[in-house]
Amino acid sequence: MGSADASTSAVVCDERLSDPCAASRLWPSPTPLWQAAPEDVAVGLCGHGEPSTPQLSGPWRLLLLGDGSPTRHLQSLTGRLVQVEVIAMESDHRSDAEAPAEVAELDPPLVRRQVWLRCGEQTLAWAESWWNQQQAEQHLKQRNQPIWTSLTANRAELYREVDGLALVEAPWLEEGFQRRGPFWSRHYRFFRGGQELTVIREVFSPLLEQWLGPPNT
Repeated sequence: MGSADASTSAVVCDERLSDPCAASRLWPSPTPLWQAAPEDVAVGLCGHGEPSTPQLSGPWRLLLLGDGSPTRHLQSLTGRLVQVEVIAMESDHRSDAEAPAEVAELDPPLVRRQVWLRCGEQTLAWAESWWNQQQAEQHLKQRNQPIWTSLTANRAELYREVDGLALVEAPWLEEGFQRRGPFWSRHYRFFRGGQELTVIREVFSPLLEQWLGPPNT
């Protein structure tokens, strides 16, 4: 996939996934099958080893519960630049039912952005983010640029706080990743100067097992 320039329409639909795009520009959020307790996520754990809890391997735990940039992780693992394909970026008036609870802390009106993250021909992640409209206009002028790159321009200081870990499913994720679900997902917030900038949810492809090994111990 090649990235589009800033003048490209905000809606870029993959031809393989034409049906979801035809139904709605913003796709429904994936359905969670399991979610880690907030207190576990806060200290970087995955369920305290309870029998019913999926146990993450070390590399996957670092990817999902660490505070590093997923864009840089994907580039380091694959040796290729991450390309961002925007599915949609538009006003979001229906986020309460499917958005993480932390989205309620953003000042309305809200904008939601959904993208695929690819390295070469491999689709390695899907992401959606919620923004105050004014903040989105300020920080996402180049819509096909990774959020981390946009927010750290001019070496601006940024703080990431991981808030959620889940196993999710969605038919269009299976089609986009060309793999069966469920898929590991996380959501987190970015802060600058103590102010919440955005809430981001990411879902990762099982293709990452090529570099990280199986996710479950």
